[in-house]
Amino acid sequence: MLQIAVFTAFLALAVLWLARRQQQAVGLPEGRVIYADTRGWLPVAEALYDPNLGLTGRPDYLVQQGEQIIPVEVKSSRTPQKPYDSHIYQLAAYCLLVKHAYDVRPRYGILHYPDRTYQIDFTCELESTVLTLLEKMHADERHEALPRSHDSPARCHGCGFHSVCDQRLG
Repeated sequence: MLQIAVFTAFLALAVLWLARRQQQAVGLPEGRVIYADTRGWLPVAEALYDPNLGLTGRPDYLVQQGEQIIPVEVKSSRTPQKPYDSHIYQLAAYCLLVKHAYDVRPRYGILHYPDRTYQIDFTCELESTVLTLLEKMHADERHEALPRSHDSPARCHGCGFHSVCDQRLG
């Protein structure tokens, strides 16, 4: 009986160690994963939505540490010297969605690239910038036609509107 208890305890420790290792490999901080938009941790969760901001999003993970909820976005692109502004704004939008959905303002979020992880503070200044960007985006939605904002054929081809866009490249 003692052998079974020792084996069970060893097995439980091994499972915990493997789970923690996997969590670190994905760039997740310590804490309980309460939301995942990837298969493998939890069933894929519904998108977060804030009707007041007209904002919907699916962070890759939400990790709960006590009262804090930390959004985590995992990027598969090559690791930049510093996070791209668009990635920071995306993460900040997830912070806004967490604030609405869970009634708690994240202090920071995490951007995880293949070779590096960045902790991005969710400052009042960053929040203000994202709210201004959202206002501009909603104003642009009311225009019938908007000019293409880039000259990148790869980006153009990957766009969800590529097949119907009259400004597409190639």
